[in-house]
Amino acid sequence: MDDAGESSESGSAASSLKSMENGCSGKDDGCPKQVSPLRGGGSRNTSPLGCVRSRNTSPSRQKVVKTKPRGLDEETASTFGKAIHPDVQMEDNIWAMLPEDLLNEILARVPPFMIFRLRCVCKRWNTILQDRSFLKFHSQVPSHGPCLLTFWKNSQTSQCSVFSLPLKTWYRIPFTFLPQWAFWLVGSSAGLVCFSGLDGLSFKTLVCNPLTQTWRTLPSMHYNQQRQLIMVVDKKDRSFKIIATSDIYGDNKSLPTEVYDSKLNSWSIHQIMPAVNLCSSKMAYCDSRLYLETLSPLGLMMYRLDTGFWEHIPAKFPRSLLDGYLVAGTQKRLFLVGRIGLYSTLQSMRIWELDHTKFIWVEISRMPPKYFRSLLRLSAERFECSGQDNLICFTSWNQGKGLLYDVDRKAWSWIAGCALQSYNSQVCFYEPRFDASIY
Repeated sequence: MDDAGESSESGSAASSLKSMENGCSGKDDGCPKQVSPLRGGGSRNTSPLGCVRSRNTSPSRQKVVKTKPRGLDEETASTFGKAIHPDVQMEDNIWAMLPEDLLNEILARVPPFMIFRLRCVCKRWNTILQDRSFLKFHSQVPSHGPCLLTFWKNSQTSQCSVFSLPLKTWYRIPFTFLPQWAFWLVGSSAGLVCFSGLDGLSFKTLVCNPLTQTWRTLPSMHYNQQRQLIMVVDKKDRSFKIIATSDIYGDNKSLPTEVYDSKLNSWSIHQIMPAVNLCSSKMAYCDSRLYLETLSPLGLMMYRLDTGFWEHIPAKFPRSLLDGYLVAGTQKRLFLVGRIGLYSTLQSMRIWELDHTKFIWVEISRMPPKYFRSLLRLSAERFECSGQDNLICFTSWNQGKGLLYDVDRKAWSWIAGCALQSYNSQVCFYEPRFDASIY
């Protein structure tokens, strides 16, 4: 392969990941916040000493101090209380004799960003990221949960921060391992992140795992021009594909659709997209289908990955739609997010879902006015939108704010700390995985 040899296991994870250990979330020391394990329902102290000193369990007699567990919002934290009890001394000689399999299973359940703080405990834990036994256990535990990855260039230096939605904390990930030409954030799936860029006159694409700091450049396409790309991962057979549609300027009359398959390590040529006028370069992928918005003919263009053919869907957009983003949900759900209204005082943000049988957009939610006015103060202000697993993220870097909408719970919530990120950041959802392979 021509460029495939250009790869790096620059997981000199010991040196290059020190900045992750010194993350960007703490107020005082700049280190990532360490989330203490929650003990549900208040006191769960089972030590004999604790039982002797707190025999009277009457709520009126027992002194309770409410604390706020780190990483939880005010509403959740208010439901937790912690009774005062003597700390239980942990016996070092007992914990030191844990079987290796049990230790790996415990560490595999630790949030990925916390692993880097544990690596300084001993030499054994420092090499845990290269331990196949640990990676095996890690691949079997449930996902840490969705995160938001922001990427930007600062004086030609790649910068990246990740916001953990479960922990409600920002972490800085060093991205100096990437080549200089990696400029556009294509997207992320199942722990892998895809970038593209121009290396001189050559258009290149790479995939990487930010946690292990490994990356590789993909072979060149048959028609090597700037293209709109999207990455999809098959978790079952641990492979990924990248779909290249029209060029980045929307001139799709002569370029065929190309698909990269990691199992074959090559690009294959498919049907040329029919001549259409795209109204957005944003794409959404769900249920093995790729969707793009078109103005002429009005509706959507759909690419079926299993057949390699395009077809038009006559789904007319809502009236007075100013700008729209396609967002993929779980299973077959496809959402349209956009502003409605010609005048700033009458504008509102709405969310629709595609009815696949009638080919119509059905409104399912509206952004409350207080959130809309705070997120977009100007009628022509630009915003970005991305989604994953029925979560939709709105970002307005001019205002330094981010807003999250949970489609299933119908809940809106602010994303703390967006003002600390760069105004020109590129954003996507991200699932941290140590076991995500770039091959």
